Amino acid sequence: MPYQNRVTQMLGVEIPIVQAPMGWIARSALASAVSNAGGLGIIETSSGELDAVKEEIKMMRTLTDKPFGVNIAQAFVRDPSIAQFVIDQGVQFVTTSAGSPTRYTEQLKSAGLTVFHVVPTLSAALKAVAAGVDGLIVEGGEGGGFKNPTEVASMVLLPLVRSKVDVPIIAAGGMVDGATMAAAFALGAEGVQMGTRMVSALESPVHQNWKDAIIDAPETGTVFLNKFHSPALRALRTDRTARLEAQAEDNIMPEFGDAQALYFGGDMEAAIPLSGQVAGRIDAVRPVADIINETRDEFFKILDTLHHQYL
Repeated sequence: MPYQNRVTQMLGVEIPIVQAPMGWIARSALASAVSNAGGLGIIETSSGELDAVKEEIKMMRTLTDKPFGVNIAQAFVRDPSIAQFVIDQGVQFVTTSAGSPTRYTEQLKSAGLTVFHVVPTLSAALKAVAAGVDGLIVEGGEGGGFKNPTEVASMVLLPLVRSKVDVPIIAAGGMVDGATMAAAFALGAEGVQMGTRMVSALESPVHQNWKDAIIDAPETGTVFLNKFHSPALRALRTDRTARLEAQAEDNIMPEFGDAQALYFGGDMEAAIPLSGQVAGRIDAVRPVADIINETRDEFFKILDTLHHQYL
C-alpha cells in the first residue's frame, strides 16, 4: 500500500521514514541504505568535518539515485557559511536543529530547499513556523542524543504541537517500528524519524560493541544527563554515564570523552554512547531495508486491524 501525504510529497520518498542525522554515523553507508529502501537518508554536519561531509555527499550520489538530505546542527557547526555550504551541495531537503530557526531558514528557502526544523517544545514549534519553515521534526525527550534540558515525552508533545500548527510533522523520539509509527500518525504526524534503530542497523558504521549494547539494554537502560545545563543528553547506561548521572549539578560536556574511540573503536567507556529509550525494544541487528519494510507492513496491518475492530 502506498503512503500519500505531505511528507512523502515534499521529500519525494515512498515511505515517510527519515534517518536521524547522528554525528559521524549519518554518512553515506547508512544514509544511502535508508534512501534506497524508500525512506530518506540524512547526511550529518555536526561532526564539523565539512571536507569529509562534502565527500560523503559525493559518495551518496554513487550509491543511490533516490532523494536524501543534509542536517545543519547549529550548536555544533561553527562555520558561518554552513548554509551556503549545504546549498552548494545541490540537495533539496535540509533539517536544521540545535539553534534558532530564524538563522538560516530564509536563506535556505530562497535557494529552493525544503526546510524542516527540529523542535522539543511547543514554543519552539511556534517560533519555527513563524520563521517560515516547511515542516517540523517534533522530538520527544525519550529520544537519544542531545536534548532540551526540560524533556517532554512524544505522547504529550506531538498532539500538543499538532493542535497548534498546520505544517507537516515528522515525529522523533520513541520511533522504532510500525506500532510506534501508527501511534505517531494517530497523534498528528505524517512521518517518523528513527535514530537509535538506525544506529543498531547492519549498515551503521559504529562498532559492534555499541550495537550489542543497544540490543542488550533494558527499557530502563538509558540515563538523562546534564539536565541543569545545555545541551542535555540521553545515553546508554554505562559505568561512565552512571558516574556522570550522579554529578547532576555539573556540566558534563567537558567529560564527553573520545567519541571516535567509542564510535569506531568500540570502547564503551571512552565516551558517552548516545541512545534513546527504544534501545529497550531493539533485539537484533537488522539490515536497513528490513527495518523499513517491516515498519511499513506493520503500520498498515495495525491500521487495518484497528479499522475492522472499531469501525
